[in-house]
Amino acid sequence: MKKFTFALMALLAATFTMNAQQYVSTEPANRNVILEEFTGRGCGYCTDGHRIANQIMANNPGRVWAINIHAGGYAQTSYPNMITTDGNTIHGGFSISGYPTGVVNRTTANGIDRGQWNGQANTQLNQASECNVAGIARINPETRTANITVEVYYTGNSSVDQNYLTVAMLQDSILGSQSDYGNYNPTQWLNGQYVHMHILRDVITSSAWGEPVSPTTAGTLITKTYEYQIPENIGSPNGVDVIIDHIFFLAWVSQSQQGSATRPILTACELEKTTLTDEPIYPSVGAVNQVVNASCSLEKEFNFSVSNIGTETLTAIKFNALVGDATQEFEWTGELASGESTKIDFSMEIPYGTYTGTLNITEANGVAYEGSTTFEAESQEWAELDEEGDFTNIKIYIIQDQFGEQITWDLINSAGEQVASGGPYQHIIGTGTQANVANVNDLPTNECYLFRIYDSNENGICCNYGEGYYYIKDAHGNVFIGGPGNGNYGAEASELFSIHKHGDGVGETVSSSFNIYPNPANSKIFVDGEGIGAVEVYNSLGQKVATVEGSENTSVDVASFENGIYIVRVLTNEGAVTTKKVTIVH
Repeated sequence: MKKFTFALMALLAATFTMNAQQYVSTEPANRNVILEEFTGRGCGYCTDGHRIANQIMANNPGRVWAINIHAGGYAQTSYPNMITTDGNTIHGGFSISGYPTGVVNRTTANGIDRGQWNGQANTQLNQASECNVAGIARINPETRTANITVEVYYTGNSSVDQNYLTVAMLQDSILGSQSDYGNYNPTQWLNGQYVHMHILRDVITSSAWGEPVSPTTAGTLITKTYEYQIPENIGSPNGVDVIIDHIFFLAWVSQSQQGSATRPILTACELEKTTLTDEPIYPSVGAVNQVVNASCSLEKEFNFSVSNIGTETLTAIKFNALVGDATQEFEWTGELASGESTKIDFSMEIPYGTYTGTLNITEANGVAYEGSTTFEAESQEWAELDEEGDFTNIKIYIIQDQFGEQITWDLINSAGEQVASGGPYQHIIGTGTQANVANVNDLPTNECYLFRIYDSNENGICCNYGEGYYYIKDAHGNVFIGGPGNGNYGAEASELFSIHKHGDGVGETVSSSFNIYPNPANSKIFVDGEGIGAVEVYNSLGQKVATVEGSENTSVDVASFENGIYIVRVLTNEGAVTTKKVTIVH
């Protein structure tokens, strides 16, 4: 799997001691940890090992990396075949009895049980390291070439005069079968397939055990460079495609050759990953995300990352976003050097519903350009409350199923601030339901709120373990959101509502003496009737957005208004008030 030119091989054989480093820290630090788990798709207990390794990584972000090595009797050659020559070599360097088993920083010559991994990892994390390691992998997506630079800096003296540097490629999100005796790791199941993570795909250094580096004395900086051709597919038979977006690179330094293995591992890192090409102008667009906030409006906010993987500095980008039948044009200006990334924000009106939109880059640095990506856009209808004062109270009812420990919820406002939260709840012995009530007091009115409820097992709060559901009551005891039957929501559900202050253009009373039309409206709202003193229009947050003097045929120009629900308030010359909700859709 390794492809090198003769000149590059000569370069890799050389070790350079330099005066300045680009990536690696020169400050003393404790060891980082590599956890190599020997696993296989036919191993029913290995998912418990995956879960334990995931938790250790989650507890120590940026300090611990698990490598799943498919080797041994439970590794399967049917699709997806994740067995590799390097994985078999590493597996053969340790005494393995039973699966899953693993080695933590290769501190043992034998694999240890998964129940020991966490304790051994913590021991390693608290030990001082003799060196630090860091670097970068620059990937050209057109040629599938990775140019990798790794730096090792010795903050102390190694106990031996020659260590070993290993660089490996891993891959996430490989879908396939997996034995799982006890549903040990439910979060990695997706539509009946297991999502295999941090899988060893290839070792890039000249040996699976790494290549020698020296000297290993304090103050030494060692820099290694590699040119690696990323394969299209790895594994024979039934190999797995290598998806560039799903790969990442790890580097670690091990102490010495002990038996066939180089061990123990002194420290490790994940290499920074960037994308570069030989093209002068090449903006690369990342995922487009809709901003999650409480927005009682059809105007929704989005952002996306753009990376300059060309050779010239990017100073301007024109792009458009197409959702449904609507297209909106945007322009970004700035200064983005080669290899740098930035986030671009934009907003646009999204009709009620869920859509697949398209973002198109049409121009970069004043030159026509073609690049596009799809994204999901959603506009959710919202409930409305009409309250008297500046603050009000609500009650949130969670009728849980048996697995209350899987249920959490939160409530955020239009600024994205969490104003309330709840759960997890107690586990019920046996099937059934249980009511949990949360009082949320002193919510400001004239505000928009988003209620979100989650289930960590991604199967909602029904149906085989009790018919759970949720609902929300206002300060007067009226249910305005939810009710029986809404518990089958999978991983997450959300509800949007706004609270208006009464007297700020809210409430609805319709009098037969006035005709307020059309509804929905597009460019104008007309109000017919006698004795009209004025017409006011309020948006969903209770803000007055228009006032016109009354006449026999009064009209309000709403062509520039955002799509959404508005309150039209008609004031008569005698002081009477009539209001009506009108939807504006362009």
